Amino acid sequence: MKNDCIFCAIAAGEIPSFKVCEDDLVLAYLDINPFSEGHTLVIPKNHYTGLLDTPADVLKEIILRVQKVAAHLKAALPCDGFNVLQNNGAAAGQTVPHVHFHIVPRYGAGGGEIAFANHEGKMDALAALAERIRM
Repeated sequence: MKNDCIFCAIAAGEIPSFKVCEDDLVLAYLDINPFSEGHTLVIPKNHYTGLLDTPADVLKEIILRVQKVAAHLKAALPCDGFNVLQNNGAAAGQTVPHVHFHIVPRYGAGGGEIAFANHEGKMDALAALAERIRM
């Protein structure tokens, strides 16, 4: 298995997958532990660990495929909506260090929970943080 990366092995055909879409650059396939029916992963065939080390031209092509696959899933399933998720680093929930996008179809009102906890922001702290991180 190249780089000991399971997604590289899937892209190379060394590990079977349930393909949804494939071209020279990208593979989209069903997640084997889905959040919902039709949960699809979109990966580049070349190995990049995360968003920050993936070249901009490659990211552009990946997101165009994400859009294409999401539109197809919405019509083919059909679903009422979808989430697109992308995690970077273990602290953010990235369990496979190969950049990938999740397309998670959603059904009905609420459609099951993918939760992020919101906390009421303190305006003074937010102003200071914005000043510190402004580009």
